[in-house]
Amino acid sequence: MAAGTTIHQHKSGHAQARARRRRSGGKRAGLWHFLSFAAPGTLIYFCLVVLPITLSFGYSLTDQALLRPKTHFVGLRNYELLLRDDTFLQSLRVTTILTLIVVIVPNVLGVAIAVLLDRRGWLYNALRSVFFTPMVISSVVISVIWTRILADDGPINQGLRALGVSEPPGWLSDPDIALYSLSSIVCWQMLGFCVVVYLAGLQGVPQELAEAAAIDGAGPVRRFWSVTWPLLAPALTINTVVLLISAFKIFDHVKVITNGGPGTGTTASVALVILNEGFVENRTGYASAEAVVMLIIIALLCVITLRVLQRREVQL
Repeated sequence: MAAGTTIHQHKSGHAQARARRRRSGGKRAGLWHFLSFAAPGTLIYFCLVVLPITLSFGYSLTDQALLRPKTHFVGLRNYELLLRDDTFLQSLRVTTILTLIVVIVPNVLGVAIAVLLDRRGWLYNALRSVFFTPMVISSVVISVIWTRILADDGPINQGLRALGVSEPPGWLSDPDIALYSLSSIVCWQMLGFCVVVYLAGLQGVPQELAEAAAIDGAGPVRRFWSVTWPLLAPALTINTVVLLISAFKIFDHVKVITNGGPGTGTTASVALVILNEGFVENRTGYASAEAVVMLIIIALLCVITLRVLQRREVQL
């Protein structure tokens, strides 16, 4: 009896060992498959994102210049200079104003247009394509077109003169309104993206809720604020974060349309100042410090925005 029990325990121990080996082999195979799929993307991400950010931070601690072979470690001196750099501080102010406009206006107009286009029919499908078309056109092409339209002798001012306006506005030449004209162009191009995202969000709104609210006597405006708008919280989060990032790092529109003018830095964004410092003024280390500061600001703004908007989604 004891011998039989011993043999049974021995066989059971072998079976458990084989099961452990199979589980271990399955885990290794799973890990190998995961690495084989994740390694290419991880390598690309490391080379195109992590490595450049790390190098920029390293350069920001030096006085490196592209045309000067000798580089010296200067510590945090570049960051100290930023606090007294009127050009950089002015670019931060300009970028902040532009970002606020670009985040608010396309969101407001986007949800309004999406509600109007949330219908079936070929006409509404065509209108959706029309609104999204500026998003697929190059920002440089958009900038060139609007530069011609808003020029002092462009079609808009010529039309105003024909209507009797003797001195039409200098949309891009007046320092007081050039930034708002530039912001309007960016809003116009980003509007289609917001419309498409809100339309996708509207497709997920249950019609039963709207019908129940209508039966309870709620009008169209009340139904929108009480039923539709709360359920569009995820779409609002996506649009706000994308617009925030796009606006704060804007460069191509500013470079083509105003090149930072008119005047001194009235429309110069942070990205434009960074590129000028690095490639025009030949101050790579200082430009890297500006880039690191811009990265930190964007990261903080995105984290705060996501926390606030996602908390609203959870509450709903």
